[in-house]
Amino acid sequence: MRNFFKTFFLWELLKGLKQTGGHLFKKKITVQYPDEKTPLSPRFRGLHALRRYENGEERCIACKLCEAVCPALAITIEAEPREDGSRRTTKYEIDLFKCIFCGFCEESCPVDSIVETRVLEYHFEHRGQNIITKAKLLEMGQWQEEDIAKMRAQDKTYK
Repeated sequence: MRNFFKTFFLWELLKGLKQTGGHLFKKKITVQYPDEKTPLSPRFRGLHALRRYENGEERCIACKLCEAVCPALAITIEAEPREDGSRRTTKYEIDLFKCIFCGFCEESCPVDSIVETRVLEYHFEHRGQNIITKAKLLEMGQWQEEDIAKMRAQDKTYK
């Protein structure tokens, strides 16, 4: 008999409306996004960047540790030896559709070459723009170098 009345009077619907009504008159918290921005967590990881040394030479030594440790297989590296015997990358690509922004590539790099910046505002307009090439990564590193250095100075536990 009790179930009949609960079904007849739509008891679950009334409970849901009570819950909604309780939130209806509370103060709203809305951020007008392009004008106002919420603070980022210090652990936030955004777009990737390849760094250079002070003399302008790229840091990446083509050890391929970042490619090996990437759980999503988003990084592709090709390398060849140079005249002085060292190895450098000829191809370094990151597929952002595959990338899960876990930070393993950054942690595994022995020379602090690949880093994840605090850039979160990016979009793609055309097919194929989701793959970031070595040139784009180096450009991002040059553009964000001051912020990267500032983050490294604040992080006392970093390498």
